[in-house]
Amino acid sequence: MGSGTSTLGRVKVAEVRERLLFWYREAKRDLPWRRRRDPYATWISEIMLQQTRVDTVIPYFERFMERWPDAQSLAAADPDLVRAAWSGLGYYRRAQLMLRAAHTVVAEHQGHLPKDLEALRALPGFGRYTAGAVASIAFDLPTPAVDGNVCRVLARVYGIEGDVSRGAPHEEVWKAATQLAPGEAPGELNQALIELGALLCTPKSPKCLLCPIATPCQARAQGRTDQIPPPKKARKTRPK
Repeated sequence: MGSGTSTLGRVKVAEVRERLLFWYREAKRDLPWRRRRDPYATWISEIMLQQTRVDTVIPYFERFMERWPDAQSLAAADPDLVRAAWSGLGYYRRAQLMLRAAHTVVAEHQGHLPKDLEALRALPGFGRYTAGAVASIAFDLPTPAVDGNVCRVLARVYGIEGDVSRGAPHEEVWKAATQLAPGEAPGELNQALIELGALLCTPKSPKCLLCPIATPCQARAQGRTDQIPPPKKARKTRPK
């Protein structure tokens, strides 16, 4: 990890967490899945939000929860009806894995998502991020949840060089997130990092003056928020 580690250490992880939580509780968006402390709802929202905009997901989530409010009803659903309800969200493999996971939850966990990170990871469609998100948001487990927004935020704060979507730089981001996870409200902390990336620490023209953790941010200190993480290269198009 770059020089950001020592800087964050001087600011103190507890202080960074406190600033993030305070900001999140004041600035978070009012989203339907945040109004309920239901592991199932958390799971469905996380699956829908993968590679899909929040504004697009909201009506789908509300209709889906009305029709299939728990794992039992989803497991018993006609797969064709679930696919039809998913139509427009894209990435249909997500819906297929979600149905498989619902069957597993009913068959092996009495219809309730397990309160264990490894058990969550074993469910179909539960990758590293989804398991961490559900574990922390729904069950208050001190586990990191790193998506693209979190990668960008922590790369800048810690000064992590390189493509943080893969390889060693990606693992450095997970280490940073793991360092921040323990403590009060780990689920809110993870959501704060995600929200910060969505609202302030954006890929272009981040709003650093409004950021609650601008002080320890290595990219800001170095004037390199446009370089950390490096912009994605445009794909070359073949001549027709």
